[in-house]
Amino acid sequence: MLNGTFLKPAGFCALLATLAYCSDQQEAEFALAPIAGSTPKNVIYILSDDHRFDFMGFTGKVPWLETPNLDRLAAEGAYFPNAYVTTALCSPSRASILTGLYSHTHTVVDNAAPDPGNLTFFPQYLQAAGYQTSFFGKWHMGNHSDEPQPGFDHWESFRGQGVYYGPTLNINGERVEYDEQ
Repeated sequence: MLNGTFLKPAGFCALLATLAYCSDQQEAEFALAPIAGSTPKNVIYILSDDHRFDFMGFTGKVPWLETPNLDRLAAEGAYFPNAYVTTALCSPSRASILTGLYSHTHTVVDNAAPDPGNLTFFPQYLQAAGYQTSFFGKWHMGNHSDEPQPGFDHWESFRGQGVYYGPTLNINGERVEYDEQ
């Protein structure tokens, strides 16, 4: 006779298998499509490293802090005060933000682990839906590459943390060197 000792783990395993199957199916069938008669909205996604969620003028946390451009973006767009990272390291956190996956799933588990090459980043979905996409800044996912990544029509990046003076930028796959000025 089956008892609760067996049924609970068996039920849990069945639930996990179902969720895993549905997750795979959802990823395979997911696509963005415009809603008939609607105008697509502009999307500006800003990801800043080591930036406290409440250190912007509009939060009122720090009376002397003035961030008028961020204040305006928050007032006219979206601000996520309850957002958090699932991994407190740069590369895994970026991979999670760009894919919607946990680090144990996307496998970028530390700052040296490379992108495995099979990840789909959310800008790829936007691009497929007709959006023009651009990336500006440091990619910082595995081996500090600055090469253009899938999902971006325009790309400007640099290796590692970059430098303040005389930087070399990768602009759409071409290296552009700037002098000290």
